[in-house]
Amino acid sequence: MAVHKPVMKAPGKQGDIIFGALVKLAALITLLLLGGIIISLIIASWPSIQKFGISFLWHKEWDAPAEEFGALVPIYGTIVTSIIALLIAVPVSFGIALFLTELAPKWLKRPLGIAIELLAAIPSIVYGMWGLFIFAPLFAEYFQQPVGDVVANIPIIGTLFSGPAFGIGILAAGIILAIMIIPYIAAVMRDVFEQTPTLLKESAYGIGCTTWEVIRNIVLPYTKNGVIGGIMLGLGRALGETMAVTFIIGNTYQLDSFSLYMPGNSITSALANEFAEAESGLHTAALMELGLILFVITFIVLSLSKLMILRLNKNEGR
Repeated sequence: MAVHKPVMKAPGKQGDIIFGALVKLAALITLLLLGGIIISLIIASWPSIQKFGISFLWHKEWDAPAEEFGALVPIYGTIVTSIIALLIAVPVSFGIALFLTELAPKWLKRPLGIAIELLAAIPSIVYGMWGLFIFAPLFAEYFQQPVGDVVANIPIIGTLFSGPAFGIGILAAGIILAIMIIPYIAAVMRDVFEQTPTLLKESAYGIGCTTWEVIRNIVLPYTKNGVIGGIMLGLGRALGETMAVTFIIGNTYQLDSFSLYMPGNSITSALANEFAEAESGLHTAALMELGLILFVITFIVLSLSKLMILRLNKNEGR
C-alpha cells in the first residue's frame, strides 16, 4: 500500500505583510508621540516665548511675583553639572569595563558586574537623600575646605573653588550625578568590549602587544560606536535627572560668581520645585519653556553624537 506523505505548503507572505505593518505602525506612533510632545511644549510655553523672546535664554532674573523670568541659571546649572558628571564618570567607567573584560579573575567578574548593575537600580531619591545627609557634610569638611585653602590664590582655578564650604552646590550635584551614571556607562562599555572578536585580541597578544595596546588599537576602534552610545546614554541620564539634583544643588537662582562651590539650580530641579505651586499663566508658561529648552539641549547632544559617529565611520572609509 502506498503511503501518502502530507504536502507541505510554501509559506505565504501574509505573515511578513502583517509583521511589516506592525513595525511601521510602531515607528509611526513613536514619531507621532515625539511630535505631540514638541507641539504641546511649544503651545504651553508660547506666552513666555511671546513676552521674553530669545532673551529668556540669557536673563538670570527669576521673580515669580513680578513675573520676570530668565533661564540662564537653570541652563548653566544643567550644563555644568552634566559636564562635571561626564568628566568623572567616563574615565571611571572605562576603567571598570577594562578591568571586568581584560584583567579581573573569573571568580570576580560576575559578582562585580552584578554589583555595578545593581547601582543603576537604586532610586534617584535615595541618591539625593544620601548626598544631602551623608555626602554633603563629608564633602564640605574633607574636600571643599582643604581644596579651597590650597588653590585660593591660583588664577581661574581659585575662582572655581572659592567660597564657603556648604557641602551642597553645583560641584556636589555633579559628583552625585557621576556616581549615578557610572553604572550605565560601565555596563554598556563592558558589553561592547566583550563583543570584540577573541581572535583579534589573541592575535594582538601573539605579536607582543600589551593589554593597553590591545585596548587602544583593537578593542576601542572595533567598539567605538557602542562606547559613544554608552557615554551619550549617561549624559542623557545626567541631563534629565531630577530628584537627586534637587536635593543637593541648592535650588537658588543666583549666579554672582562661577564658583563650583556655590548653590545653583538646574532645569529639572526648577520644574520639580515650582511646577506644583505655579499659578496658571506666565509662571507656568516659563516653566514649560524650560522643559522645551531641556528637550532642545538633549536633541542637540544626541545629534552631535550621531554626527561624531558618522565622521568616525567616514574617516575609516565605511
